[in-house]
Amino acid sequence: MNRRIFIGTLTGGLLAAPLAAEAQQVGKLHRLGYLASNLAASSLLHEAFRQGLRDLGYVEGRTVVIEYRDAEGKLERLPALAAELVTLRVDVIVTGGGTSAALAAKQATKALPVVFPAAADPVTDGLVASLAWPGGNVTGLSLLIPDLVGKRLEQFKHAVPGISRVAVLWQPRGLGQRTEMDELKGAEAAARALGMRLQFVEARGAGDFERAFSDMVRARAGALAVLPSPTFLYERKRLVDLAVQNRLPTVFAFREYVDAGGLMSYGPDIADMYRRAATYVDKILKGAKPGDLPIEQPTKFELVINLKTAKALGLTIPPLRLQRADEVIE
Repeated sequence: MNRRIFIGTLTGGLLAAPLAAEAQQVGKLHRLGYLASNLAASSLLHEAFRQGLRDLGYVEGRTVVIEYRDAEGKLERLPALAAELVTLRVDVIVTGGGTSAALAAKQATKALPVVFPAAADPVTDGLVASLAWPGGNVTGLSLLIPDLVGKRLEQFKHAVPGISRVAVLWQPRGLGQRTEMDELKGAEAAARALGMRLQFVEARGAGDFERAFSDMVRARAGALAVLPSPTFLYERKRLVDLAVQNRLPTVFAFREYVDAGGLMSYGPDIADMYRRAATYVDKILKGAKPGDLPIEQPTKFELVINLKTAKALGLTIPPLRLQRADEVIE
């Protein structure tokens, strides 16, 4: 049952698309570079960006061409792939894959515009000088990740009132180092206020998952909070399967985990952010300087609960929490 309300007019949408297409410069073929951490695992987000371009009147193959470079989950490949896009002299580089891809693009060029659809904390991680005035050649949207970890644990406590000992799975260097430290400190502060005890468990990659879950079970964790990481997002199906196998209720930052079988998520609508990133590209192609375009923050936040998973774990989610969810998967 989906409680989000979308307001729009079909007629207006049908009329706007042709007009926007006509507004694009006739005969001008723009070339975009798309630097992906893992294109296959983030295909829905990539499609949201392409939809954003279409909404603005760009037609692939006619007014815009996208050159793809995909690290296929191997983040160490990002710098070389970013350098390849620079040599192609694309008009704009778009980074799909969080802070790591954005940093790789920034390090590869100081001249070509770079747009990131979703970075954890772009100021703290050194992507931009400030949210209001990014400066340089990089701009985009911020996830506000450190500010949300406390709210996420609070939502978790409301949905599963009996939890007290919570394992926190995190990936060192999965985000910017300062952002990670801020998030870990934020989790600790929120846990104290909520009467939770946290057990921090590291996983540097998918090869550490089995060991990490063994550590959680041995420490008698009663639930699991997974901190954001591109690797975790790409390996979300394996993560949620291990959580269910070990009878651990889970909370995540993004709904993609819940769609894959996780219990619940609270955080920004990333697909919406990828759609909005297309507006940055449009402005830059029309002459705007990246450094003059303020960093935008999320405008849509989602609480998503998977009732099927709750039943599989023998949990009863309080009715009030289900009523307040933006979406309940049954």
